[in-house]
Amino acid sequence: MDPVRSSATGSQTLARGLRALELVAEAPDGVTIQDLAGRLDVHRSIASRLLATLADFRLVVRTQDGRYRTGSGLAALAAGIQGTLRAAAEPVMRELAAELGATISLLVTEGQEAVALAVVEPPGASYVLSFRTGSRHPLGRGSAGVALMAAGPADPQEPAAVSEARARGYASTFGEVEPGAYGVAVPLPSRAGLPAACLNLITHRADVVDTAAPALVAAAERITQTLG
Repeated sequence: MDPVRSSATGSQTLARGLRALELVAEAPDGVTIQDLAGRLDVHRSIASRLLATLADFRLVVRTQDGRYRTGSGLAALAAGIQGTLRAAAEPVMRELAAELGATISLLVTEGQEAVALAVVEPPGASYVLSFRTGSRHPLGRGSAGVALMAAGPADPQEPAAVSEARARGYASTFGEVEPGAYGVAVPLPSRAGLPAACLNLITHRADVVDTAAPALVAAAERITQTLG
């Protein structure tokens, strides 16, 4: 077989497989073989082989209703992706926490929630506002929830706070997640293969809020450069 043709065929198959996985992941109710064939514009037999291969690697699973949904193998991939994002962000977050004297967190979108992937407290502070890694709250609530929604495409039905955050590049709230706490969050630029993410600051000091946004924007840019 011509090696050039073989390489092209392999690339096309890989691209179709990855697109198939995306379509399954995007479908809350799963997909059928026929659904996938139509979306990929391929014969039903090709769609069936793609799903069978993804199922072999536990990336999708066929449920009792005959539809394919995401499988447990995706959890391992997600953990690796999140680890990459966390490793790029944490050094920058530590510098930022020390500079601003406030708690800095990295949050990502998971379904309809904002989830804390990493939390860094300022060194030597006698009193800080903080929360645990893994903490979550609804999207659209608090500076991080608003920033994560603003990281996505504009929606005519979205809250005004989300539209405002998208226009100015950051979200700012008071008392929405933690009573008496200010929050400022900046979305990280969207990256293929990574979940929507944002850097978030929480503090009880109004004077810190006034200077936080530019520092957070610069930090987000540094993290993006590290990710390549």
